[in-house]
Amino acid sequence: MSFTAQVKDELSRIEGSCEGCSLAQLSAIVRVCGTLSFRGPGRYSVHISTETGAVARTMIKLTHELFDLDTSLTVRQSVLHKTRNYLIEVGEQDNLEEDLVRLGILVPGRGIAPGVPKHLLKKDCCRQAFLRGAFMAGGFIADPRGDFHLEIAVTGEQFAHEIVQMLEEFGVHPRLNHRRGAYAIYVKSFDGVVSSLRAMGSVTAAQAVELVRQVKRDKNNANRQTNADMANLRRTTHAAGSQVVMVERVLNLPEYRSLSPALREFCTLRIHNPELSLAELGSLCDPPASKSAMYHRLLRLQAIVAEHDCPAQEG
Repeated sequence: MSFTAQVKDELSRIEGSCEGCSLAQLSAIVRVCGTLSFRGPGRYSVHISTETGAVARTMIKLTHELFDLDTSLTVRQSVLHKTRNYLIEVGEQDNLEEDLVRLGILVPGRGIAPGVPKHLLKKDCCRQAFLRGAFMAGGFIADPRGDFHLEIAVTGEQFAHEIVQMLEEFGVHPRLNHRRGAYAIYVKSFDGVVSSLRAMGSVTAAQAVELVRQVKRDKNNANRQTNADMANLRRTTHAAGSQVVMVERVLNLPEYRSLSPALREFCTLRIHNPELSLAELGSLCDPPASKSAMYHRLLRLQAIVAEHDCPAQEG
């Protein structure tokens, strides 16, 4: 099951706080993925097509509970894509026009309503239910393990803008894109996706996205630390290798016999421990020496090599 299907299944199981929630959710489903047919005064029929069983189940359940309308369900199997398509038909019935007006789908004497049914969206719980229905009917969410992306595809410019405004009331800041005769309302950030899910009442999915975000963050932090450790190791190895070359030169200089015990100890330890850092090398000294002390011994040896390579010229 895709992550989108999981979210829609969760949304389908949320019970509204009042009857207005059910009306709002059903209104959004019909408005977003329904097709309205008109065959004369008062003669309407509605067709809903969806590939999600949760949407079909919710559509039929709410239609029967709220209006006691007759519905028919046809399930078709796509051989090519191996997916099911659910076709729900609400045929011509005596009270269907009145019910569509109540849902905010029709405006008496004016046809299909251009925007959202504001008379159904006076409460926060009802607005959440409407967003829930809109996402179930036309929504998509990417698997958060790959990307953060959530969108709702709708038709009608005014309708799309009013859904955007509704999401903004819940702290979401979506973008709107006109795409092939439809409008895509989308967010592409972690905060936007989580806020959208919570606005629809999807607590479980929101927590799942947050968990994935934490896993990604921990993995990125671990990768950064590993990269930093590797870089430090490369620098240490390069520096130690250069010191070994320098110490080998010191060992062949006449001045080596006159070096102090501390400098001779540095040379011996570095030759036998070429992979260690200065701090680690210092811990092997007797008595142990600090990183600063080891660094100063290194500078003195470098000065001896430099003086031997470029002896001062007499005036």
